Amino acid sequence: MIRPCCFGFNPQTAVNNAFQVATGEDAALVQHKALAEFDRYVALLRKHDIEVMVVQDTPQPHTPDSIFPNNWISFHPGQLAVLYPMYAPNRRLERKKSVFQAIQEYSPRIRWIDMSPRERENRFLEGTGSMIFDRENYRAYACRSPRTDEGLFRDICETLGYHAICFDALNKGSAIYHTNVMMCMAQSYVVICLESIPSESDRHMLRDIFKQDNKTVVEITTGQMNHFAGNMFQVFSRKNEPFLVMSKRAYTVLTPYQRKVLRSFNKLITPDLDAIETHGGGSARCMLAEVV
Repeated sequence: MIRPCCFGFNPQTAVNNAFQVATGEDAALVQHKALAEFDRYVALLRKHDIEVMVVQDTPQPHTPDSIFPNNWISFHPGQLAVLYPMYAPNRRLERKKSVFQAIQEYSPRIRWIDMSPRERENRFLEGTGSMIFDRENYRAYACRSPRTDEGLFRDICETLGYHAICFDALNKGSAIYHTNVMMCMAQSYVVICLESIPSESDRHMLRDIFKQDNKTVVEITTGQMNHFAGNMFQVFSRKNEPFLVMSKRAYTVLTPYQRKVLRSFNKLITPDLDAIETHGGGSARCMLAEVV
């Protein structure tokens, strides 16, 4: 997790992130609120015995979205890490020396796959924002968008040994910018906004795959998705106890039945991330770059 020093509304990402809101609030106040939310989130994870590595962001270069590291890096078994091509120029600057140093200290023998040169071709794939990995069944899911190039998605899936599953998903007529705002994959279940997928054949395809993989399907509505109910992530404690992380805003819009189903699989962790969600357009899952 990257502790922010200069968090704020990013106009370079707002062009295709419908979840961001330009409130006009004082920048220093926004950073203050986001920092407090971040620190409480980390404390909450640690309270549940979930290991968290925190790296402090640096003022230069200026990176208002550094709090969302899952978009530019992903980690995989065998001490492997992938760097991804980012849509917004100022997000490319998040690949900072300080972060790499922290990663190297944690895993000194890490191997790298660098896809970032694809930025020069205007082709983008934003990590586990663009892709949802089902690590147990070696499947990866992605909805096409300006930030998710299908060719690059299929290339990295072939490299990592995953079966690529691609589809379209829309919100108010526009492509959903990141798959992880409409879908969450856990060990025994999947949370997904199927009504955002316009193709009936794609919806049937996904249902068939989930059934084949013995995944319980927890459907959310478009309205719930727009309150970050799709931006959840299953994490595990040091004792391998499962938890599902989602923001308080996301939890609030879930129905009692949805909460009951999710609790049948794992306990819920629900940090208040209102300032981060409003100004950054990302939520609980986006803030976690899981190390495996």
